[in-house]
Amino acid sequence: MNRITSTFAALAQQKRKALIPFITAGDPDPAVTVALMHQLVQSGVDIIELGVPFSDPMADGPTIQRSSERALKHHVGLRDVIVMVAKFRQKNQAVPVVLMGYANPIEAMGYAAFAEAASEAGVDGVLVVDYPPEECAEWVQQLKKWDIDPIFLLSPTTPETRLKQVAQLASGYVYYVSLKGVTGASHLDLDSVRDKLVQLRSYINLPIGVGFGIRDESTAHAIAQLADAVVVGSRIVEEIEQASGDNPLEVVGNLVASMRRAIDSASLNEVVTEK
Repeated sequence: MNRITSTFAALAQQKRKALIPFITAGDPDPAVTVALMHQLVQSGVDIIELGVPFSDPMADGPTIQRSSERALKHHVGLRDVIVMVAKFRQKNQAVPVVLMGYANPIEAMGYAAFAEAASEAGVDGVLVVDYPPEECAEWVQQLKKWDIDPIFLLSPTTPETRLKQVAQLASGYVYYVSLKGVTGASHLDLDSVRDKLVQLRSYINLPIGVGFGIRDESTAHAIAQLADAVVVGSRIVEEIEQASGDNPLEVVGNLVASMRRAIDSASLNEVVTEK
């Protein structure tokens, strides 16, 4: 049982939901990334999604695009991100790390070389935004050879045929994008999310994380009542950006800790309701 599977199994026993933050590696500075990862753990996260900077992040809104630009100014690339994970693992062997990014850097490195290097560094899962399930059987095979979970995105418009393909290929968890559009969008429709999760669970027997539109404690609390995991990205990246030259650890830590409390209160409410 790998780290992602064991994390969700432990949370299920505790009747708790996962908190999964996203940060971009190298933002605001490469020297801060590993410290930020440790701060996230101290603030109560369960899995870390670590973004690989890319020059054309088509699925990301302006906030995360700017974070990639800041990281790229420091020449942070895929190999650097893998090294950051290895440094994180020197002090933390427990919390899963999922790399999130785009296909080009991986293809430049090569499937096999990437999977081996990522596994040796301690990467647990990989989410590639522009790898549709119907075109990435070889990619998934390489990841699973090294016990790395392929994570897939699903959206409100994902067709049934693709749901079935994701159900066959995915492991670890799946990430449901709760809104149409790019990261950082708003207008979260909880009724729509609830209905869609019912459909997804009829196809997919994995934990489902929900992201996009989760910006504060109230939305984190609401999503925790519906999903297995709450994914928070743009709001955290905004806090890093607004910290400017200051150390962002404290402000990010406070935000994440408040969301942790909100998610745990939702889980507690569910337990009380069940009784």
